Amino acid sequence: MANENPARERILERIRTGLRVVVPDPPAGPIGTGVIFTPVENPLERFQQEAKANLMECLPAGDDASGTEHLKQVLESLSDGEIYVQDDPALRRMIESVQTQRPIRWSSQGAPREESQATVTLVDALIAQTGSIFVTAACGGRGASVVAPCHIAVARASQLVPDLQTALRSATQQGKLEQNSFACVISGSSRTADIEKILVQGAHGPRRLVVVLLTGA
Repeated sequence: MANENPARERILERIRTGLRVVVPDPPAGPIGTGVIFTPVENPLERFQQEAKANLMECLPAGDDASGTEHLKQVLESLSDGEIYVQDDPALRRMIESVQTQRPIRWSSQGAPREESQATVTLVDALIAQTGSIFVTAACGGRGASVVAPCHIAVARASQLVPDLQTALRSATQQGKLEQNSFACVISGSSRTADIEKILVQGAHGPRRLVVVLLTGA
């Protein structure tokens, strides 16, 4: 009987030919020993470099007053609307100093609402190697880092760690992974270039990520 699907037979023949090729054994030695990231020599400098590459706004501040001024300027650049803030004494002091007229919704009042223009949270760690922030549910729940178009994270230079492994180890030792329903590593604003390789920010979360980095003691 004549072959009714010659294209299928050609594909199957190529597969049969490929299966007859002998694949050499992998080289001996441990797997995964190659260097992926360059060593972190200056955590603060490295974090700032990687953050810039991630399209993250990093605003260094020498003291709390400067940090508050940075926060005020970022809030003033946003559209009118509610601000969702992690209910923490340090952030309450900053918000009070900013003296914003915007409505504030504290995390103790519930999850962020769709009309929120920004969220203001603390971080659990800053990862120098990749310019990322590490947060847990303590920041106000899962929605705190994804609902509003702008996420403002307030952090201290003392929270800098060289890599993700160190961040996870520290969080485990402090019991943060057991105490919180989720942990998240955020490397810059939400973005995608899936469609025609055109970069679009805010695809699956905030299109703007700002880190107010307190570098003083």
